[in-house]
Amino acid sequence: MKKIILLFICFLSFLGMKAQNFLDPWTPKQLLSTQVLAARINQNKMSQTVVINIGPDAVIKGSFNLGPVQDKGNREKLINYLSKVPKDKEVVLYCGCCPFEKCPNIRPAFKSLIAMGYKNTKLLNIPKNIKVDWINKGYPVN
Repeated sequence: MKKIILLFICFLSFLGMKAQNFLDPWTPKQLLSTQVLAARINQNKMSQTVVINIGPDAVIKGSFNLGPVQDKGNREKLINYLSKVPKDKEVVLYCGCCPFEKCPNIRPAFKSLIAMGYKNTKLLNIPKNIKVDWINKGYPVN
């Protein structure tokens, strides 16, 4: 059995995949680039989109500041906030405290939205952190 597992890991390495990718609850299609979101905000094309901060600070212009979802109280706050949001509306989550593989907030929040039946859930693709990938690029802030 150990040989099979080792071969599988080698195969994934050969393909350039990380084992972490299999643990992520989102698909590549559910990632939204910062550039696309910034353009929508600047063009006032946000009527069908709700942006929710699930990290330490709501930096993005017009985003709802929920706070870190690793805190159980904030998970309940997320459920209460979303009870007023139609299930077909695009909901964009972001944290920005650190890269995805280290973030304690994005997975529980994303899984909660999917479990609640939100069909158009997106995760803002912030590879490093909110300062590098949003603020330093001059994108719209609160």
